[in-house]
Amino acid sequence: MGLVRSLDSPGTNFTGLTSAISVRLLGKRLQLLKDPFPRITRLAVLRTPNFPTDHIQWDWLERAASAFNVKLIALSMNGKSDLDAAFAAVHRERPDALYGLNNPLTLILRKQITELAAKERLPAIYPFTEVAEVGGFMSYGASRPDLFRRATTYVVKILTGAKAANLPIEQPSKFELVLNLATANALALTIPPGLRGLADKVIE
Repeated sequence: MGLVRSLDSPGTNFTGLTSAISVRLLGKRLQLLKDPFPRITRLAVLRTPNFPTDHIQWDWLERAASAFNVKLIALSMNGKSDLDAAFAAVHRERPDALYGLNNPLTLILRKQITELAAKERLPAIYPFTEVAEVGGFMSYGASRPDLFRRATTYVVKILTGAKAANLPIEQPSKFELVLNLATANALALTIPPGLRGLADKVIE
């Protein structure tokens, strides 16, 4: 995005922690969905074209999807008013599953998104634990509470005279896989023991 010179040496008045929007993480989410459910070949992807990193995420996810022989179907939403149209496209296209990109609307509209996904009977994976907690089937991503706690160290350093340009941007060190069994049961999905064993949190 051009906000900093590098993670190790930002060189600008911009530093902190990144939630690790990376090709590896995008591919890992797809693998977590595809491995237990190999029938998935068509994947609907919730995108927010107005969000700066969505185009980058889409390009990286396309690379990962090609390795899994999965076709992506773009569902654009720039606000709540776009959700009905996006899921009307789901109804027409009949994808096998849903994938939420790492952007604010996936989090803000989580309740509406999970309700619409349930109506279409779609297993889905999201980047935020909060989405699984309100009915999303699965989430995998950086622990936001852990990032928030670590962010306090930056506050202390800057308030005591450190320059943002000299503070490396840190990446997540803790990731969480959350499964919602109630949603799995509602969708008549059988979760393999191996996947359940990987979960950091299981919502009954």
